[in-house]
Amino acid sequence: MKFNSLIPELSVNNIEESKRFYIDILGFKLEYERIEDKFAFLSLGDIQIMIEEVNGYWNTGELKYPFGRGINFQMEVPSVEEIRKNLVKNNIELFRDITISEYECNGEIILQKEFLVQDLNGYLLRFCSE
Repeated sequence: MKFNSLIPELSVNNIEESKRFYIDILGFKLEYERIEDKFAFLSLGDIQIMIEEVNGYWNTGELKYPFGRGINFQMEVPSVEEIRKNLVKNNIELFRDITISEYECNGEIILQKEFLVQDLNGYLLRFCSE
């Protein structure tokens, strides 16, 4: 397995609930886990994230819901519709439904279909496709 150069590690309140959310609803794959550490390494295509139950080791301050204030994780996927469908089917409220956004990048306009959802701990996930 090749590891990406940047892999976010998210602190979560309950590793089992978070694994179910990411794997069963969002479609991530469990690459490996360290059960004794309540840690899991997940992937979805080229996307890689780590989740670990809060243990105080990484905390720089008090963790309060929603975790990750001020950050959103953009994740490019082949189809945002499939992930959205699974979220709705599981009664997960979307933070922002599917929209077509325009972003300027070096003088070029890029169109991106995207939606946002908060995970169980409040991290803002932005799924997009071109």
